[in-house]
Amino acid sequence: MQSDTGDETALELLVHGVGGTTPGEMLDDPATVRVAGDEVAAMFRRARDTKAGRAGPPSAPPREGAAPAPAGEPVQEAYVWCNLTSGNGSRALWLLLLPFMVINLSHWMRPDAHRRPRLLRLYGLLVRLVGLSLTVLLVAAACEVALDLTAWQCAGTAACGGTRSWLGFLSPHTSPGDWWTQPGRRLSLAALVPLALTGLLWYLGHKTWSRYESQRPLPRPEDAGEQPAADPGSAGEPEPAGGPNLGRPGFWYGRRIVARLRAAHTAAALLTVAAALGTAVTGHDTRHGGGPAVLGQLLCVLYVVLGAVVVAVVCRRGRSERRLDTGLDRAVVRLLPLAALALLLATVGYAVGDRPDWRSTGALPGDALFGALSLAQGLLIVVLAVVAALLHRSAPDPRTVLRGLGGPAVAMLSCALGGIMSGGVAQRVADWLDGDATPGQGAGPMSGPPVVLSWQAAVLPPMLLILLLLAAWLGLLTYRRTRAGLDQVTADYPGEPHDEARTRAIALARSAAALTDRAPLVLGLSSACTLVLGAGALLGAWATGEVPGRAASGAPALVHGIAQSSQALGSWLIGLGFILLVTWGRRAYRDASARRTIGILWDVGTFWPRAAHPFAPPCYAERAVPDLTWRMATWTARTRGRLVLSGHSQGSVLAAAAAWQLPAPARGRVALLTYGSPLERLYGRWFPAHFGPQALRSLHEEAYCWRNLYRETDPIGGPVRIPEVDAAPLRDPLAYGRDDQHPLPTPILGHGDYQADPSFDRERGALLDRLPAGGVLPRQPKGAGRLGAAPGISPAPREG
Repeated sequence: MQSDTGDETALELLVHGVGGTTPGEMLDDPATVRVAGDEVAAMFRRARDTKAGRAGPPSAPPREGAAPAPAGEPVQEAYVWCNLTSGNGSRALWLLLLPFMVINLSHWMRPDAHRRPRLLRLYGLLVRLVGLSLTVLLVAAACEVALDLTAWQCAGTAACGGTRSWLGFLSPHTSPGDWWTQPGRRLSLAALVPLALTGLLWYLGHKTWSRYESQRPLPRPEDAGEQPAADPGSAGEPEPAGGPNLGRPGFWYGRRIVARLRAAHTAAALLTVAAALGTAVTGHDTRHGGGPAVLGQLLCVLYVVLGAVVVAVVCRRGRSERRLDTGLDRAVVRLLPLAALALLLATVGYAVGDRPDWRSTGALPGDALFGALSLAQGLLIVVLAVVAALLHRSAPDPRTVLRGLGGPAVAMLSCALGGIMSGGVAQRVADWLDGDATPGQGAGPMSGPPVVLSWQAAVLPPMLLILLLLAAWLGLLTYRRTRAGLDQVTADYPGEPHDEARTRAIALARSAAALTDRAPLVLGLSSACTLVLGAGALLGAWATGEVPGRAASGAPALVHGIAQSSQALGSWLIGLGFILLVTWGRRAYRDASARRTIGILWDVGTFWPRAAHPFAPPCYAERAVPDLTWRMATWTARTRGRLVLSGHSQGSVLAAAAAWQLPAPARGRVALLTYGSPLERLYGRWFPAHFGPQALRSLHEEAYCWRNLYRETDPIGGPVRIPEVDAAPLRDPLAYGRDDQHPLPTPILGHGDYQADPSFDRERGALLDRLPAGGVLPRQPKGAGRLGAAPGISPAPREG
């Protein structure tokens, strides 16, 4: 860290929100200097606020003769963390990890119920099992495309393999007698595709693990000489009543659990590839008898045994948050993937054996695997919903989304995303290989993808229809709310000449911002419909064994036509969804603005540590929160000055997390200023165990003083519902029409530019005035001395 100016006594530490910004924009000065950090995340100041020759590398040259900050104004310092989520083009690969990110969110959405530790552990265990099923699902989809559709069906058919030169050396019809034309050898070569996908997932997980999870938080005196904690169970040890979860010493250090889960998921992916290859070969050998069949059956037993070990590893241990757990389960991390890789190599050696009489006909038995995965995911989510309902019932909170069922609903969404990605790629590849025919309808040379995937595609059009009806209802609700709010806008700007367009624009901004509070209802209905339609698709596939169009062939012509059209349209839609993900990732690789848009998505979705899935995008807060904590603790200890931690939007969430991690002496010199903050409106409702009413109240009691600013036109920020903390809603726009102070029309700011409001400087100044100026730190009585408390009450001096 670079040295600071020696005469500073007050500091405002700015933390930006989603999407990122530049130091010059945050500090309103093109000449900025990096005073701490690196190219990924750093602290910046204006050049005039640093001493020449003692600052870090400048982003613009200091101006000669520049004066320090004006007297009475705090020195401003900007923490820029946007490169943690929206850096170079390789970050576009993170789109492949979208289902894993969503299931990781559901882990943190459990209801706030510390008195039910067994249910908490069961909740975490169920989420991790759903995450494991997603890994198997995506690798199984790669096996379906490479092994079944390409190497087995297309290469084994003259009408398909014979027309594609790149498959000629695998097809027995174009290269009869060649070594690669036997099915077992074709399948072994095709297994390189899912193996490469597994390697990519492992590489992304390992690279981000070594960069993010290895950042240690600020050490505490009680952590000195601490040994790794014993296994706490599935969901981490419950914190004693009254202690905030985000204040635990090990909350932002998940190195051990991520390494353990990465080894288990890598082994599961390798086992999926081995089983897809081994079961196909074993099926042939069992039908023909002989010695090779015994070896194949032994390999199948080993798949089951090692798969049980993987499940046990996933279930055995959860997060350890009470302590800074620096240990690693090295035996599991090293041996489990190696054992799975050795079993895969043994399977390949078994599959390439000489079988001259083997011919590939029909399709590989993929229906059983995809059907079992769909059934397992549905059952896990139903049980997860029961556990979440019991947790919520033990500590009910009316503000919690869906009465505690937000986590299971998001888990259902992750399974739907996984189904779109896996089914989409299978449907599109099958349609491409089958030429003009429709896969699975019996008119082409190929049998097509598994029947389960075709039925899941068929239920997509009804699902989209439901979503369109929901969107229409929300639009009607916004229209009615806008009309009802016209009179309120007129009352808020008395004495102004009436302008119908201006009034309607303000009312529309307010009503559109209120749509955020309808998101839980939309998610709940979507997840429930997805679960019901998915169950219907699974039953239809198992009952008929045919794709929807062919299964309805004995029905009336209208029913048959609807079923066939739904299957065809769903096949295109599910393939289109996958293509959109791929093209979005490719555009983000080349376009910086698109890369920033993806960064906004990750800003919201990757705040939480990886607890349920090791291949999820990394948690940027495991770098950002220690950065802020270290900076505030060392600055206050060195200068004994006053510090305002100023956070906008997602930056306010980082600011709150850092404040919880501060030691008591530093926390007593820090004031918290949040604006456009989703702390209660989004995080408090969706993550009640960590940002619920009890947690926010504890932050209010532990922080020396805290003020929260918000607007009614802000779709993200809102009140924290603590009267002593929330200011009155800021006017937006600042002026209805033109006047002496606003000669030009003032814009509706919504979520941005809170510093433009005159109330911002007043609130910040009041926070600084409340903080001790230096010397002996006064004691802060519980519930007294905060901004907004009863006048005349001030902190009592420390005894002695």
